Amino acid sequence: MRITAVTCVKNEGPFLLEWIAFNRLLGVTDFLFYSNDCTDATDRLLDVLSRRGIVQHLPNPAEGRNYQMEALKDSRNHPVVTEADWVWVADVDEFLNIHVGDHTIPALVEACGDPQAISVHFQFFANDGVVGFEDRPVIEQFTRSHNPDLWNGESAIEVKSLVRQDFPLQYYGAHRPFFRAKLAPRKRPRWTDGSGRDVPHRFLVAANPRRIRKFPALGAREFATLNHYALRSLDSYLVKNDRGDVNRENRAFDDSYWCERNDPAWQDLSIQRYLPALKTALTELKSDPEIGALHDEAVRLHREKRDELLTKPQYRDMQKHLRAAPTLPPEELKLLTDLGIAS
Repeated sequence: MRITAVTCVKNEGPFLLEWIAFNRLLGVTDFLFYSNDCTDATDRLLDVLSRRGIVQHLPNPAEGRNYQMEALKDSRNHPVVTEADWVWVADVDEFLNIHVGDHTIPALVEACGDPQAISVHFQFFANDGVVGFEDRPVIEQFTRSHNPDLWNGESAIEVKSLVRQDFPLQYYGAHRPFFRAKLAPRKRPRWTDGSGRDVPHRFLVAANPRRIRKFPALGAREFATLNHYALRSLDSYLVKNDRGDVNRENRAFDDSYWCERNDPAWQDLSIQRYLPALKTALTELKSDPEIGALHDEAVRLHREKRDELLTKPQYRDMQKHLRAAPTLPPEELKLLTDLGIAS
């Protein structure tokens, strides 16, 4: 089975090798990376990985503000996508945690009955008080999250999607594929959640903005979960805040983004089943002198950027503010405040 992962990156250098190695363990055979405006060796590391035949790396074709969507539009005509059996659109802080069979994507596809798309729900992993950046696997460092079925008071949680080659595709979205609104019902794809159940009709047909990229997560994680490490360490979050994101130029992540995702109520260690093989794979990748040196350079530049940011009063204030921020979800904190239990 040929599986292509498509992703967009900007200044993700310290985290690239883990994500690539992890996805190879899942059965991903090909990678298509788009990068833009990198200053931390991300692009140079991807160039070396491309020369080694491990990934394919292109400059982001976007001329406007919507980097990710313009890259996804471009990717649709790339041979590494058109020749794949399955396409996996995800970000470098997202890790597909498969609970069935040999814990690979082919095992997930089989468990779901070989549908034309599989949408797997996010589980947002908290910072959990980790301040300093460490050059070791993210999936090892961060183990706590919200209740998997509820996030910030909502039962509907966003998804990311695996797409089979014969999906009646109109275009790839960041969270799910789309087919034509006027597609005859008999031609609509078979599409499941992470438990092999048909996705809700309103999500399937993108009935309204609320159901375009999310639906209730209860019971939807039997076969797979999408671990989302959106915060990582506080050091890395400061650097991420300075960088913006791949979707919108100069976008800042304010404290609401942090607070909504920093709920440590639940511990989930299941993804660590991959750790022994992941560490072996990382050691193998880094044994290439050029790859290892560029990874180390990216780590150094990441730390230097943190140090630079902390010379600025606004970033020192941000660091202090986030360290003191409550770990209760905003909606739960508001309820407790309204009841006079918290202040």
